[in-house]
Amino acid sequence: MSITLAQGLAELDLDLSAATQDKLLAFRDLLLKWNKTYNLTALRDPQQAVSHHLLDSLAILPHVGAGPLLDVGSGGGLPGIPLAIARPELSVRMVDTVQKKTTFLQQAAIELGLKNVAVNHARVEELPGQYAQISSRAFAELKLFVELTRHLLAPGGRWLAMKGIRPDDEIAALPADIVVEQIIPLQVPGLDAERHLIILFQSTPVSGRNDREALTPLPGAIIPLKGEVSNRS
Repeated sequence: MSITLAQGLAELDLDLSAATQDKLLAFRDLLLKWNKTYNLTALRDPQQAVSHHLLDSLAILPHVGAGPLLDVGSGGGLPGIPLAIARPELSVRMVDTVQKKTTFLQQAAIELGLKNVAVNHARVEELPGQYAQISSRAFAELKLFVELTRHLLAPGGRWLAMKGIRPDDEIAALPADIVVEQIIPLQVPGLDAERHLIILFQSTPVSGRNDREALTPLPGAIIPLKGEVSNRS
């Protein structure tokens, strides 16, 4: 079922300005243009890209906090760039190991004027820094996602893992100090498929105990946005 961006945003109860919607569609067009050469996505149809890329990414927007966000394995910029367009005050850094993808991401940030976006061509396990939020979309199983990015999560921070069907086996395999805060079913307009957002946080053991029941959350909430972010890697 095809759906317009405006219709999809209304179904998601997201109030984005006409200028923001135009920029989202400009990103869609840029992605499909570069896709002819760089093979960034399996989708070729502009209408499908609205539901499967833009709306799918924006479905998690109500659950994104205010602190700096790291998007891991960003590929064609999903969900990082749609989130950065919808929330220009949100600091978004995207990382991918494939140079042609990070080249596209950097060019998209420049052409779309996204001053809140930074891009790294790197392995995430070698990346420095601390982030209040770490997102991924079809990047890896939850255990590997957490293991590769644990050093990057700021105290009080959250992982935001976008998944298709509810990944109960992956959840069961998580380390004992990783707690599932929420499992949120997502209804993406125009997309006839299951989607879930898994929100995780790291806990610290109570003194003398290390079992999951004895874990208590790290203090603090999402840390505030800090510093000026350049769109230069």
